[in-house]
Amino acid sequence: MNRKKMLAGLAVAATAGLLMTSCANQASSGGSSSAGGGSGVNIPAITSVDVPKDAVLPKGDGKATCPSTTTIAFGGAETGANAQLGINIYNGVQLAVNQHNEANPGCQVQFKKFDTEGDPNKATGPVTQMVSDQNILGVVGLAFSGESKATGTIFDDKGLVHITPSATNPELTTKGWKTFFRGLGNDAVQGPAAAKFLTDKLQAKKIYVVQDDSDYGIGLGTSTSGALTGGVLAGTEKVTTGQKDFSAVISKIMNAKADAVFYAGYYAEGAPFDQQLVSKGFTGTFVGPDGVKDDQFIKAAGDASSIAYFTCPCIPGELIPSFQSEYKKLTNAEPGTYSIEGYDAATVLLAGIDAGKQNRADLLSWVKSYDKDGLSKHYKWDDKGELQAPTVYGYKVENGKIVPIGAIGK
Repeated sequence: MNRKKMLAGLAVAATAGLLMTSCANQASSGGSSSAGGGSGVNIPAITSVDVPKDAVLPKGDGKATCPSTTTIAFGGAETGANAQLGINIYNGVQLAVNQHNEANPGCQVQFKKFDTEGDPNKATGPVTQMVSDQNILGVVGLAFSGESKATGTIFDDKGLVHITPSATNPELTTKGWKTFFRGLGNDAVQGPAAAKFLTDKLQAKKIYVVQDDSDYGIGLGTSTSGALTGGVLAGTEKVTTGQKDFSAVISKIMNAKADAVFYAGYYAEGAPFDQQLVSKGFTGTFVGPDGVKDDQFIKAAGDASSIAYFTCPCIPGELIPSFQSEYKKLTNAEPGTYSIEGYDAATVLLAGIDAGKQNRADLLSWVKSYDKDGLSKHYKWDDKGELQAPTVYGYKVENGKIVPIGAIGK
């Protein structure tokens, strides 16, 4: 994910209190009847996921020792229009650190957080602070693609390993950085999976792709459009960060008689866009990616969210009972998008510290050679910092909540 500065308050647009009571809709904009996200296809929610039996957990064997100054950090949005996406990750990291420290009295790892607001123009300051603190041995983050692109060289110059649980722009692993690792599939994986999901699972015949002006939106929009072959791409359009009025784009979508819209961007604009789509009479399917998949989307889009599906290279952490219960105990909320990925990324760093990798160079080498299961997936990186065989999941809105519908691609 990537984030430019956005207008505060957009994510709590009008009708914030309206929640859907059914996934059923009537007719698509192309004139066909439909139910379940407006697609005419009812894909049932899943209620469980497989968890590796030998998954590495933060507590380790409880025998670790380390200096009292040993620190890991989180970098990402804690404030701003899309802050919830960063908060989800931070909470996952906090849970991992808490579990580790409770089990290891001889190694009490400190945890520091740095708010970037998800803004590439503001992220360089917090990252400079991170790399200047020699007690910080590893970082979970940054969360968004734009800020990651703007700061990767700063991390690299200081040899500070960082694992992003959520930044998906494919270009990030082409910069020659040795300290950047991606804890999920990139948009070159998600885009084709989204295209296949739209055409095969949702049976869309005319798909309109709309992307925002972020590095994330541009990369994912391009990847998805390029994978829509056979004449199903009805058109493409661009919107801007902070945009409020989408009537011109919606007019083109309606004129094209599209029965599905894929929006490559974030929930702060995705919610009012979806809301305006429905108010103009669109009853097809709205599909958003990981940047849109958040309860804040439902709160802001209100009843219009009933037509929404989502794609995400993230596992539904709420379906892992041990994680879900402890996360809820910590936050009084269900795990969100990338909470489990933040937890797993922190676990990789903590496991290295427990193994005696207690300086930046050693912890970087640990991550480079890592080859173990986490709760969400297997973690093994290639020489560019990309995960091997990442999975993309589908989600939908059901009874006012986002629920998983299973893997949709690899």
